[in-house]
Amino acid sequence: MRQAGFEDEEVEDTLERLEGVGLIDDEAFARQLAEHQLGARKAGRRSVERALAAKGVAPETTRAILAEAPEREEERALELATSRAGRLGGLDPTKAFARLSSLLVRRGYDADVARRAARRALAIDGLED
Repeated sequence: MRQAGFEDEEVEDTLERLEGVGLIDDEAFARQLAEHQLGARKAGRRSVERALAAKGVAPETTRAILAEAPEREEERALELATSRAGRLGGLDPTKAFARLSSLLVRRGYDADVARRAARRALAIDGLED
C-alpha cells in the first residue's frame, strides 16, 4: 500500500481494521504453514524455521509455534526417507545413502537424524558416513 502512494497512517488504520475483523492473522498463517511443512512435506524443524522467516513471520511467533509442534523429527525423517528409498533401488548402496541423507539434510533434518533415517530406509547396516 505504501508503494502505491498511501500515507503511513492510512496503511496502519487499514491493517488494524483488517486485523480486527480477522482477515489478517499472522499467527494463524504461520501455524498453517508450519503444519503443512511438518505434515505434507515432512520437513525438519530447521526447514520450517527458514520457511517461516522467509514469509516474514516474527522469530518469537516461530518459536512459539514450533514449541507446540509434536516432536516427531526422527519419525518424519524416516517416513520421508522410506517414501524416497524405492527410487534409489538401482544405485550402489553408498551412492543411494549419500543421496537420501543429503535430501533429508536439505529438508531441514539434523545430519545425524538424516543418516539414521537413510540407513533404516535403505536397510543398510554399518555403512560409513
